Amino acid sequence: MILQITKTTLDVIEPFRVLFLNEGAFQFVCNKCHLYGWADTYLFTADGIPVGYGAVWGSDKREDRDTIFEFYLEPPYREMASRIFREFQRVSNTIQVESQTNDRLLTAMLYETTRNIYAEAILFEEAYTSRLKIPGITFRKREATDDMGDDDSTHVLVQDGVIVASGGLMLNYNIPYADIYMQVKEAFRGRGVGALIVQELKKEAYRMGRVPAARCNIENMASKSTLLKAGFRICGFRIRGTIKK
Repeated sequence: MILQITKTTLDVIEPFRVLFLNEGAFQFVCNKCHLYGWADTYLFTADGIPVGYGAVWGSDKREDRDTIFEFYLEPPYREMASRIFREFQRVSNTIQVESQTNDRLLTAMLYETTRNIYAEAILFEEAYTSRLKIPGITFRKREATDDMGDDDSTHVLVQDGVIVASGGLMLNYNIPYADIYMQVKEAFRGRGVGALIVQELKKEAYRMGRVPAARCNIENMASKSTLLKAGFRICGFRIRGTIKK
């Protein structure tokens, strides 16, 4: 088999990306790298036939292209994944691999070819509909008269006319997913306010025809607890490793 790996443009590998995202059926955290031009893409051919693709970006500095974050092969060619992946590493001159553990193919390659592996973030998916309520607190859209400084959140929780928490939905991930973000004012933490606004933002996502998802830093136990309380469950981790010489 004659294997070729060549740098290409997003439109060339887009059909493969559709297959990758449909097969995974999860929120792909790095999807925005393609939207914003932060990634370089490579086409894989075997005996002249396109069989898959890969993508690299700069995970620490966006202008770098030192980290593989996407790797897809058509099923008939996955028995050659190790060979193709190592050649991809060589051609792209990368030094790291990042993966979501719910992306099985890339995660397998990461464990096979890297060292110093560690988790950066926890990934969450919808598990159940929570029924949280806090008397006296209401959820609504942000209004023009709300004094929120540099907070660009789209929704708020209000108690006695005071904003106690804010948040919104990030829509720059693969459809149909929407990533929930939120923050609680310090004086109101520890009262279940965070879980309540996450619960209500989940409803907003569904109203928009989106599927809610979320993530948090691996060390952020408060956010982890909040997301679990609001009806999410852990579906994976963002992991990274340094490519072995």
